Amino acid sequence: MENLLYLLSNANTQWVLMGSLILGFASGVIGSFVLLKKQSLIGDAMAHATLPGVCLAFLVIGEKSTPIFLIGAAVTGLISTYLIQAIVKHSRIKTDAAIGVVLSVSFGLGIVLLTYITQNTSGDKSGIDEFIFGQAASMVRSDIQVIAVGSVVILLVSTLFFKELKVSIFDPLYAKGIGLPVNLLNGVLMALVVGIVVVGIQMVGVVLIAALLITPPLAARYWTDQLGRMSFLAGIIGALSGVFGTLISTIGNGLPTGPLIVLCASVIFLISLLLGTRKGLITKVVRHA
Repeated sequence: MENLLYLLSNANTQWVLMGSLILGFASGVIGSFVLLKKQSLIGDAMAHATLPGVCLAFLVIGEKSTPIFLIGAAVTGLISTYLIQAIVKHSRIKTDAAIGVVLSVSFGLGIVLLTYITQNTSGDKSGIDEFIFGQAASMVRSDIQVIAVGSVVILLVSTLFFKELKVSIFDPLYAKGIGLPVNLLNGVLMALVVGIVVVGIQMVGVVLIAALLITPPLAARYWTDQLGRMSFLAGIIGALSGVFGTLISTIGNGLPTGPLIVLCASVIFLISLLLGTRKGLITKVVRHA
């Protein structure tokens, strides 16, 4: 206990803890909309598409610059979203197949660019490969501030458009009938997902950020059927996952923070799967009995 209190007194640990809490909450809230829209895997495609953006940004400027890296990640993430929608619209390929194609091609391109950077470029390139699995332990105050500000802005936008997003997700035809810009709202939601992916890849990496968008909402779904409660509960689950994952990583002396955050979210999901008051397996058995 004394060792834990000593580690928590470290300013960098406190910043990482705060960043993981805010990121986890924002991911859970936005993930609830995406889950109910049945587009959870699109976040995975966006996440993998950010890697070539980071690598291209390094090739352009020739040095490490987190703000430029995030801009590059945002650009390629938005491009991947457009490509998925264009493939579905102009071909017979279904959404899941389009997501798989864009995900695999973009991640493969990112790995090729990363290998090229490692073998053929000079300059400060240390830490670029950490965008794959995250680099929470080495993040500084400015990195956490970017995560915090980005997450707060995303939460504010989702709160402002909550009713409109809710209607467009559950009944898009009715939404069009009452004059709501359904296509614009879909674009806003995709932009929010890209925002979460971009601000979160520093902490949990391009491979694992999708888990923060999917697992907390799935866990919350077993406790309630109302979108407002579900999104808030998913945010709480995401925040708890971030906090517990960071604490375990701090105690574990070198254990990776990002994967531990995802594992904590998965444990909460398993508990919800069994004990959830709405759809938990054990709860159903008890009710039948």
